Amino acid sequence: MTDEQAKALGERAVACKGWRWMPGMRDFDERRVTEAEMMWGKAPWAPPDFRDPASIGCLLALVREAWGSSMVWAMADNTGCGWWVESWDADVPALIYATEAEALVAALEGAP
Repeated sequence: MTDEQAKALGERAVACKGWRWMPGMRDFDERRVTEAEMMWGKAPWAPPDFRDPASIGCLLALVREAWGSSMVWAMADNTGCGWWVESWDADVPALIYATEAEALVAALEGAP
């Protein structure tokens, strides 16, 4: 994923109703969000960078929260064709995306 694609994906996530910054996420300026910043309501200026594994984990937590289910996960096709989001107890659309981050952002965008 190019820098431009990653930045656009982060901007899409921030625009979602279910979005919020979480401690441990990394922004596009490569800065980690801290507990203290969250307590004081200070959000980063740059969009999140979902090429970072900790930020992906936080994004998954936000998707689970938005869909009201802890049984939501991202799944990779074993042929390398793409990623989608599944759930046992939520009606998450299972469309295929190029990356795990794209699939999770789409699931956050589509949350009720």
